[in-house]
Amino acid sequence: MTTRLNRRGFLATTGAAGALSFLGPKVLRAQEDGTLRFGLSTYPPSFDAWASNGTAAGTVKVMCHRGLLSYDAEGALRGELAESWDVDDDGVWTFNLRDAKWHDGSPVTAEDVAWTITEVQKPDSAAYLQNQLATITSVETPDDKTVVLMTSEPQAVLPEWFANYNMPILKKGSARDDLMGAGPFKVESIDRGVSITVSANPDYYKEGLPKVERIEAIVYADENLRIAALEAGDVDIVEYVPWQAMAQVGDNAALKLDTTFGPFMYLTFNASKPPFDNPLVRRAVGHAIKREDIAAAAFYERGAPLEHLPIPDASAFFNPEFANEWNYDPEKAKALLAEAGYADGFDCTMLSTAQYGMHQSTAEVCQAYLSMIGINVTLDLPEWSTRVKKGNEGTYDLAVMGTAAANNDPDGLATVIDGSLASAYSRSYGLETPEISELFAKGRTIFDTEERKAVYKELEKVAIETAPIMGLCWREQGYGMAANVEGFANIPGQLTFHSGITLEDAMLG
Repeated sequence: MTTRLNRRGFLATTGAAGALSFLGPKVLRAQEDGTLRFGLSTYPPSFDAWASNGTAAGTVKVMCHRGLLSYDAEGALRGELAESWDVDDDGVWTFNLRDAKWHDGSPVTAEDVAWTITEVQKPDSAAYLQNQLATITSVETPDDKTVVLMTSEPQAVLPEWFANYNMPILKKGSARDDLMGAGPFKVESIDRGVSITVSANPDYYKEGLPKVERIEAIVYADENLRIAALEAGDVDIVEYVPWQAMAQVGDNAALKLDTTFGPFMYLTFNASKPPFDNPLVRRAVGHAIKREDIAAAAFYERGAPLEHLPIPDASAFFNPEFANEWNYDPEKAKALLAEAGYADGFDCTMLSTAQYGMHQSTAEVCQAYLSMIGINVTLDLPEWSTRVKKGNEGTYDLAVMGTAAANNDPDGLATVIDGSLASAYSRSYGLETPEISELFAKGRTIFDTEERKAVYKELEKVAIETAPIMGLCWREQGYGMAANVEGFANIPGQLTFHSGITLEDAMLG
């Protein structure tokens, strides 16, 4: 057995001995055709390159697309279509492109980058990072391999934007859902709702990669069937190992479990109408819920209470004085409801999904505790794509959400709590956050870490009072794989959902 320390100081298992008693001897199926089979947790709601549409979609996107930058297996920034980048004293960023080709054989040029940025910047783009890229005031392309970005104010975190898997560079004129990119794999076939098969791109700019000839991404929406497929050798890697199955995967000598802390569960609110337009009500909800029960029921003790903004305690930006500000205190919850004018409680609908057991279990725990302070919750548990649609449309009162920040920097939380960004199911609906938005903007202009700490401390203080979201629980996130899989890695912390980037290194030993 080997272990590694994750970002929150927990031990994450990457291999273990033992076998499942009810399955008998494990026999791996030989992959003679050079195909790696990846078990997706859902069929992607869309392949929109610049939209936030879930981890499964992100995994498929990073097979086919590349951005200017990405992350290595340890979470450090690295070059992709850009082989180097730097910023001058005036905050002007310059990216130097490498020799890369699109899947159709044409060269990747600075013009493609400029077009991509312009498309994402459009006010109606609904792109995940539209508001951030809107601060770019000029894109210059002095030659085919150089991109110069000027911004309205210095942007210290700009490279992180271009490393996000929802910010790939597309060929000029491409459709947003076209998987023709510059990544390590090309689309070979799509069986809608069932599977996506990609094959190695012979023109990929990294010599010797990818290491497999083909990846077949197969949908196993039922989490029990997903694990059964891994145990039977029908797939080589699965995402979203259900928490109740982590021990059995880790204890199977023919399998490996790779986990990290970083993702988190939280509640979002529809603030376009009462009662959740009132921060007192949102805070009351937070004080009504005993988070240890979520960790036990949804995550089988592979979770930890989250009673503040999701800034991990290992982060340089962690504020211990805020660690328990949203603590379990039902009497305080009742007092806040009374102050808000809801002493007798109210009825509401909570949006979640039955497709992921941990989402449903989290919702059920919240429902039970909220009933104790007079908030009568009816659960709405559609399949994932409908849950995403309803979240984007604001068709809910409050909702269970689980995600990770865009990156391991506090600015990555903007995609979760900044109300100035375009509507997205990962944020509360119709909730304006002027002070928080202003502090995020200020933090991005500062390059000095100590100065940035003060800004994000003030931001968290405001968030504690206004509750743009309500933190519930940290969670361990796991990939399961056959023992002979090499090269694939669960990227630490908030970047776990970027782990598909390492599929270019994955191979069957």
